[in-house]
Amino acid sequence: MNERQRARRPGGRSARVAADVHQAVTDLINERGYGNFTVGEVAARAGVADSSIYRRWGNLETLLTDVALTRLNARSPMPDTGSLAGDLRAYAANVAREITGPDGLALLRLSVALSHTGQRGLQARDDLLAERARQLQSMLDRARKRGEHAPDAFDVLDHVMAPMYVRVLFGMGPLTPDYVDGLVDRLL
Repeated sequence: MNERQRARRPGGRSARVAADVHQAVTDLINERGYGNFTVGEVAARAGVADSSIYRRWGNLETLLTDVALTRLNARSPMPDTGSLAGDLRAYAANVAREITGPDGLALLRLSVALSHTGQRGLQARDDLLAERARQLQSMLDRARKRGEHAPDAFDVLDHVMAPMYVRVLFGMGPLTPDYVDGLVDRLL
């Protein structure tokens, strides 16, 4: 290990830069909507050079995907309650809190917008969905190892996540605990 590798610390400057850039992206999406800002504007808002963003993320779509995944993973981790029903209820409740929170609508709009930005955007969207499906699959595999019958990961997305996303995107009513639990109950 060289001196430079040893000097990096989790939570050091690199983590602060990433957090500042992520917050700048979220703020710009909230203010202007997706597609109405550039890497340069993100850099200026975050107080970093454009080249720092390009060096770390390569392009805007990759940065946006990283923002979405980081937020989802940090705020909606895969729970392990000991039962599939408990895991799905806890996970769905976490997602409901995330998407109805201060940056939730921006995160949803970002995820939808990635589908309409050409090949890079489609790849970013596919990466986002694949990572979420992989995480859900780990929860479902754990349930199967316990001997529980578990649905397919895409059934969870279709029957639990999608209805919540649609409600939030179109302002169709609150995501009450009873509503969220009902989605899980109908799936199982």
